[in-house]
Amino acid sequence: MTEHHAPLSIVDEGLGNSSYLVDLGDGRALAVDPSRDPSHYLAAAERAGLQIAFSAETHLHADFVSGSGELAAFGAHVVAPAAGGLELPHKGLGDGDEIDLGGLRLRALATPGHTPEHVAYLLLDGERPVALFSGGSLLVGAVARTDLIAPDRTEALARDLWRSLHERILTLPDDLPVYPTHGAGSFCSAPAGGERTTTIGREKRTNPLPAAPDEDAFVARLLAGLGSYPRYFLRMREVNRHGARLYGPEPPTLALLSADDVRRRISGGAVLVDARTVGAFAAGHVTGSLSNPLRPVFGTWLGWLVAPDRPIVFVLDDDQDRADLVRQARKVGFEDLPGELAGGFLGWQAAGLPTATIPTVEPAGLDPARTLDVRQDSEFRIGHLPGAHHVELGVLTAASGDLPGGPLTVTCGHGERAMTAASLLAAGGRSDVSVLVGGPEDWAAATGRALVR
Repeated sequence: MTEHHAPLSIVDEGLGNSSYLVDLGDGRALAVDPSRDPSHYLAAAERAGLQIAFSAETHLHADFVSGSGELAAFGAHVVAPAAGGLELPHKGLGDGDEIDLGGLRLRALATPGHTPEHVAYLLLDGERPVALFSGGSLLVGAVARTDLIAPDRTEALARDLWRSLHERILTLPDDLPVYPTHGAGSFCSAPAGGERTTTIGREKRTNPLPAAPDEDAFVARLLAGLGSYPRYFLRMREVNRHGARLYGPEPPTLALLSADDVRRRISGGAVLVDARTVGAFAAGHVTGSLSNPLRPVFGTWLGWLVAPDRPIVFVLDDDQDRADLVRQARKVGFEDLPGELAGGFLGWQAAGLPTATIPTVEPAGLDPARTLDVRQDSEFRIGHLPGAHHVELGVLTAASGDLPGGPLTVTCGHGERAMTAASLLAAGGRSDVSVLVGGPEDWAAATGRALVR
């Protein structure tokens, strides 16, 4: 593999993950850990004049629906860990097994830790290693978490990961390029920086986790850095084991539903998700709807907050990307998407059906002691308003009964998660919630007061 044929990274900003497309030098390509929507990979291959011949999975993913089944429908041979029990047609590889890619070879290295069946793939040109696709074993400045299987297996998997790193991965040549799947912004990752590729030597020099003095210290450091993760992770491995429904690369659409139809569907158990901006939702929304502004992390929060067995109907503005919304929903395993409210919020309003508003508060007018911060624990520790109450958004509904009475202004980093939280509280019956415009840093700048760090 020449420098000209270095893997192409296809980054999913919302998931914080990277997939890779490798030019095999003979008109064919290898995809590694593709996400569900095949259009990005097929288009990239077409631009390069390539046919995707292989799709390799490093492990059963918890954070997204794999796209290998989709690529298989276009002729790709699926390669996956034999221990994963994948039910779609594939070549299962164990430790040391290889497949011939036509001049290049792909060797599986058993690297349990992030998951029990995890493998890394060593790409070989003759006998020379040219790339390591490390999946969730070795990341840039981090490793992937080991607590996604079961609480009673977390420590044992962390010990497996220590051995995988020191017996299988860090013994590889220092100049070997490393291409991880998980990266900055991924809930599968222990805290990591913004770069997405690295080398073995760089991680040996700079990565604090494998540099721990011994196995016990590594386990302690790793487990101390684990935060919460979206609840849909608990079902996604089995979705990927069995194989998900195929949709193909065509841009998806949403059916238009009348206000009366939407009302009937809500009565029947559907969730109404408003994907408009924070400002639009604040000014007027369908009573009881969930605010989740369409942005790269839309799918992650959808999977965190909405049960997988409930149909989802959407409220959108005219200029929003329906295809992106549907792809993000499908990526985290939602299949029942009946459509969107015809005419958007104005269509509901014109039908004379119940609406509500949520006020916003400028930073200078905020009482910090009457705030609820819904960011992750790690974000809250870095800097928060003095006296702020703190509950992570992902567990807010369960903890809402423990919140103080009286008016509350919800805060996050920029306002999106705060409005989601306010919509949950309002749907639960609270009428005294508002949302901070901006975040804690904006309050500090507006008031000249320091955050608690």
